[in-house]
Amino acid sequence: MDSKTKSRQVINLESLQSDMRSRPHFSSSDTGINRYVAGMKEEGYSDRKKHDDGEDHRGIRKRRPKRDSLLDEDRSGKENKRKKSEEGEEIGLRMSYHKHENDPTYSKRRGNRINRERDSKYQNERFDKYYSNINTKHDLQEDTFTNNSSTQQNRTVNLLTSRTGGAYIPPAKLRMMQAQIMDKSGASYQRIEWEALKKSIHGHINKVNTGNIAIIVRELLKENIVRGRGLLCRSIIQAQAASMTFTHVYAALVAVINSKFPNIGELLLRRLVIQFRRGFKHNDKTICISAATFIAHLVNQRVAHEILALEILTLLVETPTDDSVEVAIAFLKECGMKLMEVSNKGILAIFEMLRNILHEGQLDKRVQYMIEVIFQVRKDEFRDHEALLKEPYVFKFDPEYEANEEKYSALRKEILDEGDSTSESDSSLEEENDSEEGSENEENNNDVIIDNTETNLVALRRTIYLTINSSLDFEECAHKLRRMELKPGQEIELCHMILDCCAQQRTYEKFFGLLAERFCRINKEYSSLYGKIFRRIFERTHHLKTRNLQNIAKFFSHLLFSETISWDVFSIITLTEEKTTSASRIFIKYLLQELAEAMGLQKLSMRLKDS
Repeated sequence: MDSKTKSRQVINLESLQSDMRSRPHFSSSDTGINRYVAGMKEEGYSDRKKHDDGEDHRGIRKRRPKRDSLLDEDRSGKENKRKKSEEGEEIGLRMSYHKHENDPTYSKRRGNRINRERDSKYQNERFDKYYSNINTKHDLQEDTFTNNSSTQQNRTVNLLTSRTGGAYIPPAKLRMMQAQIMDKSGASYQRIEWEALKKSIHGHINKVNTGNIAIIVRELLKENIVRGRGLLCRSIIQAQAASMTFTHVYAALVAVINSKFPNIGELLLRRLVIQFRRGFKHNDKTICISAATFIAHLVNQRVAHEILALEILTLLVETPTDDSVEVAIAFLKECGMKLMEVSNKGILAIFEMLRNILHEGQLDKRVQYMIEVIFQVRKDEFRDHEALLKEPYVFKFDPEYEANEEKYSALRKEILDEGDSTSESDSSLEEENDSEEGSENEENNNDVIIDNTETNLVALRRTIYLTINSSLDFEECAHKLRRMELKPGQEIELCHMILDCCAQQRTYEKFFGLLAERFCRINKEYSSLYGKIFRRIFERTHHLKTRNLQNIAKFFSHLLFSETISWDVFSIITLTEEKTTSASRIFIKYLLQELAEAMGLQKLSMRLKDS
């Protein structure tokens, strides 16, 4: 390297040293910089020797392992050769260029000069990189120091607008942090108000019941439920799904709110329909029943239209499965009374589809029994499943309170056999007389024993059953049963046992009809008892199997044909679609077929018209 380039390099190092001392991170007494720059000047802008000698950029000698000693000697020899080549190069520069053309070492010296220029360029890049890193670190520290206050403010805002990451904030500190937010139009203040609104709505919905629904409605209207309509709908749906027994309460609350804010009622209904569709799509019976029950009560409250209920029923019944039919029956029990009032034709079409499903018999026995039960519920006009429920546990003023209490006291004494036991402890002067009266009452009570376990009744039924099965013909059986000397009130048990034994047979046996006929002719009381049993059996035909229905129908047809019971029992039968079920129609068919075979069609027709 020539002297001009070397002097320019030294000037650059001095300017670098002065510039670095002017930075706030360095002072003029920084020995590391002074030693580093001095070393660079001595070695001629190259730090290769320093690194070879084991010194870092601060001039501090590094520790080297002993195994590198041979390498150090080799490097020192090469360094001496390099110095000699530099001296030879300086001498060669004074010679003419035509001598270099024939010199074989010219290319080697030229390569050494190129290497030194490359080392000089590398050293400048290292200084620039080190200098830029120092500046960057200083700038970052200044930015951190200047933005400390803004970071603290952002931290306060994050604590207020988030869930605080699980950290607890005392109420006093929270109020102080909220008071620091002065801008009510900002997102932070509105987020605080949103959290307070959500907490208030959720608390009111969890407290609602039939007694305080009016108070809760007033409290909800004090809040901005238009802004928090989504929160209100979600809270009501979650509360209803958690406690389905209070569905009618939440439906009544929605009906009141819907009268003032129809958009809230529409939003709630849309979410319920979406929830029902999601449960129906994923075959989730629990979600379907929950959503369908809420929609049914909204139909009862006239919040939802009856067409929505009919569409849900059609969807559930047109492709019947065990779960879909079960959901449809649960839905019908909740809103069946209301649908019969507002859309009688639609509900009749749904029941016709259920009847077809029952006749096909492809579903489970349990589901078929549920269909029969819903037909019986419709026959009873949904008396046990009213559209609008009334709260029974409400205080009502009784103008005849004392008279009613006296009546109940008399009833209590009759049930508990208290008698004059209260007078036994009136005074201590009559203790002996009271004890004597008490002993007499105990002796009287011991005479009459009430059997609440029905042990005697079970024993009586067992005796009747064994007597019937051990008899050869009906006359012998009637003779044995008459010798049992039944107590008053046990005649009905005899009639039931004869009928039950007949129903349990694989096929009908005339033995039981003749036995019942014999008792009816001996005592007319048995005729009236069998008439009552006929009415009770016809009302409970949906609990019996087809085989049992056939045997019972043939049993009563024998009694009717033999004129042992009155034909007035047909007054209970009303041949309409609403008043009958599939089981009752099967019973009537078997009964009339047996009567027609025994009497003939003309005689049967005349007898029915006369009765």
